[in-house]
Amino acid sequence: MDLAEILLALFIVVVAIVSLLSNLLVLLCFVHSAEIRRQVPGIFTMNLSFCNILITILNMPSTLLGIIKSQKPFGDCVCHTISFLETFLTANTMLSMAALSIDRWIAVVFPLSYSSKMRYKDAIIMVCYSWLHSLAFSLISLLFSWVDYNRIYASCTLHLNEESERIKFTVFTIVFHATSFMLSLLILCFTYLKVLKVARFHCKRIDIITMQTLFLLVDIHPSVKQRCLAEQKRRKQRATKKISIFIGSFIVCFAPYVITRLTELLPFVGINRHWGIMSKCLTYSKAASDPFAYSLLRQQYKKVLINIVNRLLKRDLYPSSGHNSSLDTENDYCLQRIS
Repeated sequence: MDLAEILLALFIVVVAIVSLLSNLLVLLCFVHSAEIRRQVPGIFTMNLSFCNILITILNMPSTLLGIIKSQKPFGDCVCHTISFLETFLTANTMLSMAALSIDRWIAVVFPLSYSSKMRYKDAIIMVCYSWLHSLAFSLISLLFSWVDYNRIYASCTLHLNEESERIKFTVFTIVFHATSFMLSLLILCFTYLKVLKVARFHCKRIDIITMQTLFLLVDIHPSVKQRCLAEQKRRKQRATKKISIFIGSFIVCFAPYVITRLTELLPFVGINRHWGIMSKCLTYSKAASDPFAYSLLRQQYKKVLINIVNRLLKRDLYPSSGHNSSLDTENDYCLQRIS
């Protein structure tokens, strides 16, 4: 192992620890909160976290051992199984993110008809589709024996063993990435840009009301006006920042690996091993960032985690008030649908 491989191995260890802990916290919130379980986005986040946990405990250690040993980390049977799961879980996570973006698009753009357009049954159907879609490509790769250890990525993943099947493998790889990565990216861009358009429209309306109020309140202190204008600026940036994180993290984490896999199909192009492992590590980093982007930083999940901690410590930090708690629940739900 050279210095670059040592750093990449350490990166995988850190990502694996963060990913496992954060995704387990998301599942813990799902189990302990009846409110999260009742809401449609909870189905998608649960499926996403479940896939991320499997990637963390199966695929990341495999790649880590591949880097350390510089050879196939397990026997053929185990390596083929991990490769099968890698194809299945990668496609499933991408489609889960696309499903989450569709849910938020409907919640923000069609708020009055959200309950009829996105029912619990519809969420289950979307999750089932993502499973069937991912399973189909995994079974095809297993059927044609395109699952094995790939030295370029130090991973048990898609790998062409027979040069005579290059054309079939090329078609499979292009279709797989087109219907998983590209399809999910198009859905994310379409839905979140629509959400951003609505968010900017509402910000504009709020800004008009704010400016009219400031104009009428001639005696207001200049510092108060300054704070109002500063909040107005932050409000404009908040929606853009969140949507940039959703789309940007998807591109940064998955695009290098997908582009590398497509470039690898050209027989005259050689892929550097360090770059191949790095692109693989970037896909793993998505499993560690997803819980924070979609769940743990939201007020509803923070509240559930605080309640769990209080229960464990046997203390009650919040005075019981039925009126206030119901209002907080309603406000948290509205924030969850918009953010």
